Formats: sequence, C-alpha cells, structure tokens
Amino acid sequence: MSKEAEGWRAAIMACLDASGSEVVSRLRAVELAGTWRRLDRDGRHRFLKLLAHEFGPQPEAIEQAIALWQIADKTGAKIDAQRILRRALRPPYRRLFTQFNAVPDRVKFLVDMRADLLGIASQSPELRALDDALLFVLRSFFDFGFLEMQRISWDSPATLLEKLVAYEAVHAIRSWEDLHNRLDSDRRCYALFHPSMPGEPLAFVEVALVRGLADSVQRLLDEDAPVGDPATADTAIFYSISSPQKGLRGVSFGEHLIRGAARTLHRDLPHLDTFATLSPIPGFRVWLKTSLARMGNSFLAGESSHRAEFDKIVADREAVLDEPLAERLAEPLRRLCARYFHVTRSDGSPIDPVARFHLRNGACIEAIHTVADTSAKGLRQSFGLMVNYRYDTASLEANQEAFETERRIAAAPDIRALLAGT
Repeated sequence: MSKEAEGWRAAIMACLDASGSEVVSRLRAVELAGTWRRLDRDGRHRFLKLLAHEFGPQPEAIEQAIALWQIADKTGAKIDAQRILRRALRPPYRRLFTQFNAVPDRVKFLVDMRADLLGIASQSPELRALDDALLFVLRSFFDFGFLEMQRISWDSPATLLEKLVAYEAVHAIRSWEDLHNRLDSDRRCYALFHPSMPGEPLAFVEVALVRGLADSVQRLLDEDAPVGDPATADTAIFYSISSPQKGLRGVSFGEHLIRGAARTLHRDLPHLDTFATLSPIPGFRVWLKTSLARMGNSFLAGESSHRAEFDKIVADREAVLDEPLAERLAEPLRRLCARYFHVTRSDGSPIDPVARFHLRNGACIEAIHTVADTSAKGLRQSFGLMVNYRYDTASLEANQEAFETERRIAAAPDIRALLAGT
C-alpha cells in the first residue's frame, strides 16, 4: 500500500473510531473532506477504491449474525439477532457518510463525491455496493418535502443565470440574448432547490406559453419571433428539462418538477387548459438504422416502397431537410416512430429513455412531428422528429398505475391510428 493510501486509511479509521469522542470524530471527518477536495480526479478514484474495498460490508460479521438468527428460538432472541444482523449489514463507510454531517456543505460534498464515484462504479462489485450506499444516503436528503420550487427570471442573480446557461442539457443556450428570450414574458422557467445547496438547481424546466401544441423547437427558440401574450395562451409547452447534478443520478425530480410547475402555471394563468412537452426522441435514428441493416425490407413491412428514401436519410441525415423528400417520408416516419415507442426492453418498458421518463410520470403520447428539430443534434438523434407528451391531470394517476403495473403505454387516438397503419 502506498504512503498516500496508508494516510487515507488511517484518517478514515480515526473518523470511525468508536472509542473516541463523537465531536472529535466529526472534526476529523471535516479534515478528511478537506483532503478529498484537494485531490485530483485520479486521486479521488484511488480514495474511493480504498473506501469500497477496505471499509465495505464485513462478511465474517454478517455470517456470524446470520448464524445467531438461525439458532435463536425465542421471539426476544430473534429480535436481538435481527438487530445484530442489521448492524453487520451496515458497512463502515455508511457511518463515515454520517460523520460528514459536520462538513458545512455536506450535501453538496456527498453529491460531488458520488459524481466522481459514478465514473468508476462499474469496475467492481465493491464499488457498485459503495454507490448503492451513497445513493441511499442522498435519497434520504432529497425527499420531496425538503425541496423548494422557484421561478427563475431575468431578474434572478447573475450567478444563477450563468448556471442555467452552463447546465442546459437539451437545447444549448447560445447567448445572453437567447437566454433573455427563454425568460421573456411568454416563457417560464422553474427550478428545484434544496436548502443545503442554495443557488444550485437540482433540476429545471423551461416552458413556452403558446396556442396549441408546438411542433417545432426552432420556432419556439426563435429570438426574432414576436413575444406572445400569456393572456391569450391556452397551452404550456415544457420543451426542456435538465438535471445538472451528475451525483444525483437515480434520484428522480422530474415528476415533482413538472407537476409542481403545472400547478403553479394553472394557479397564475387559469385559462391554460393543456400541459404538454415538446420532447426529443434520442434513440429513433439508431433504432431505424440498425433495424434496416439487420432485417431489411421485412422490417419496413408496409413501408418497403420507401426503402431507397430511408437508405438515403440513413446515409445522409441532412437529406431529410429536402422539402419534397421530407413530405414523402412524413407519414412513413411517423408510423415507424409510433412503432418505435412500443419497442420494449426486457422489463417491458420502452427502449426510449425520454418515453420511459414521461410515461412513468403518467403522461400520454399525444403527437409526433417531423422536421421539428432541424439542429445537428435533432437530425443525429431522430432525423428531426419530436413528440408531444401530454400531462392531463384527469388521467395522470390512471396512466401512471397502468404503466407501472402492466407496462401499458398511454397513447392518443392519432398515435394508435399510426400504429394500425404499420
């Protein structure tokens, strides 16, 4: 073991020393946190590997606790044995996470630690177990009861606006003018915050107030378009949802954020009667390309007459911007996309990650649009197709339950008609 690793091991053991003062142990944890922050990425990875392999669950203690439970023949003895087993199953690094409560920004510290851990968690079962333990701790911090939703406006602190620009993960914010457009009077932006991480958005959603379902993200983001009147809008379009804290992967904020934003919008603008997204379809192009390569015309079935045109856009995705070609392929692409949304993984849920997110939250697949995102990213992901997921408060709970229990996908009549045509 290197001298560096020996120092970390000694510091961790000092924090976990049960014979010493709890106050002293926590002060040592603060010092250890300072050491962690000074490490580069490789140093942090070495630290995490040491933590996972030397301070994880202790097999001998677990086996002894199981043996005690097996021989216990009375209720009191069984309860005592269960208590001992619970303690044995709790790895030492779980106690270390508790000691970090003394770190002034302990929540952000643990979030950042997990962000580093995610980069190596797949390398060993011990690291995956460490990740599970840290995620468990973080989920307890980020219970919805502790979260606060705030509106972000052009008058918000500059540091927060800068983070909005840096964290936007769906449609990059190109300039301050672009940001101003997204925060104008016909727009809304809401973010979730935790009291222990002030000024650090956990997730945020951008909303456009329009008439009818939006079918083009370029039109929504057009800085030269006239500003709409929120008083005449009937639809709130959620066109970007970002979760910037990598260390909180696996802690879901989406349902709370979308439903909270919808409630706030309905309260402030009661004439709004439709709440929907304009969402990317990140896996559609790859699915179509690989399916064509593997199955050929048998995959296309009734669309086989368009095989040459499909081959053309697969070879050159920008070809779909050719207006005559786009018109000829509009319905075939929409039919194939409706089919794509019903292709499932081994657990019965859709292969498309954005679809899983919205359907799990009770949304309905409402409409599919071609030439809806003509950016390089949109063409790369889906030949420019986008989808509206509708959030109807009257059916959210039923849709959510049907998806979770039966993997039933809520789809509007137009989507079912597209499926029937494939």
